[in-house]
Amino acid sequence: MEVTNKYIVIKHHIENAPKESHFELKTGTFALSVTPGSDDIIVKNLCISIDPYQINRMKSYSSSQNATNFTVPITPGEAVDALAIGKVVASGNAMFEKDDLVMGVFTWAEYSLVKEGSIIKKLESSEFPPLIISEFWNAYHFGPFFIAGFGGLTAYAGFFEVCKPQKGEKVFVSAASGSVGSLVGQYAKLMGCYVVGCAGNQKKVELVKEKLGFDDAFDYKEETDLNSTLKRYFPGGIDIYFDNVGGEMLEAAVANMKAFGRVAICGVISEYTDSGKRASPNMLDVVFKRITIRGFLAVDFMNVFEDFLAKTSDYLRTGKLKVIEDVSSGVDNIPSAFVGLFNGDNIGKKIINLAED
Repeated sequence: MEVTNKYIVIKHHIENAPKESHFELKTGTFALSVTPGSDDIIVKNLCISIDPYQINRMKSYSSSQNATNFTVPITPGEAVDALAIGKVVASGNAMFEKDDLVMGVFTWAEYSLVKEGSIIKKLESSEFPPLIISEFWNAYHFGPFFIAGFGGLTAYAGFFEVCKPQKGEKVFVSAASGSVGSLVGQYAKLMGCYVVGCAGNQKKVELVKEKLGFDDAFDYKEETDLNSTLKRYFPGGIDIYFDNVGGEMLEAAVANMKAFGRVAICGVISEYTDSGKRASPNMLDVVFKRITIRGFLAVDFMNVFEDFLAKTSDYLRTGKLKVIEDVSSGVDNIPSAFVGLFNGDNIGKKIINLAED
């Protein structure tokens, strides 16, 4: 049996801010059967994770492209791949059967042909109870599953393994309403820390404070002097800064760190689309305050994945951790959803819903 498969490609390399015109929707004939004797797996994609780091894969060159198998460059004209959840339609691999629900690196498409190595995890509905229902969409509860993927591991490992928090410490989180920052702030509150976040508009600020339980938050776009702003929120200094943005925010945070402060850097979205913007923190502060600044990737901490999954699943089941999802539908809307990440359009984890079954 064959079907028509819609998928998204980049027309050419993208060096600065992405535009919808940089992408193209294509269609092709797709066979829903595997070649006898192969270990191929056919997956019907149910939903796709939209993540800003992908822009670095779309450039003609980025140092990130040599870091891991998940950040290799994307070839113009070929389907973009990303973290996704799908249902197995056909399988030549004994590890997977028809109708298995799987998470892995699949294409921005309705259907994907994948190998076993592309599948990260077989998902069991029992892992998360029916009570965990998306605020926007309850056909499948995929937000928690994505939280249990690299985004959640980034937040968990960055905070607990890199920053090594202590109860009562002062924590600052940038991009606090995003998929990673929203989790970091909640983990910090569960640890008994004092947490302040920043976001890009007042609606996001209110969400961070009222729904996620941050002690305070501010709209960085309304602040003319970030250094003074952080002094106002942290008069005694910052113990931990979890950085998602880089740029001027990193500079201001370093200037306000306490002695032996820790900075975990998982992303620098302000620099992804502006090749001329580079953070330049005061290195005297770094030296004399003995500040630790560490960049990291989720794949560095696969050794704590099971611990992360167990604790985070429990927090989700008991309602101690809230998942914020921003859901759009259809392959056609993938480019606009991706571009929107860089315009601050999303709140929480951006997901594209492709099918309910």
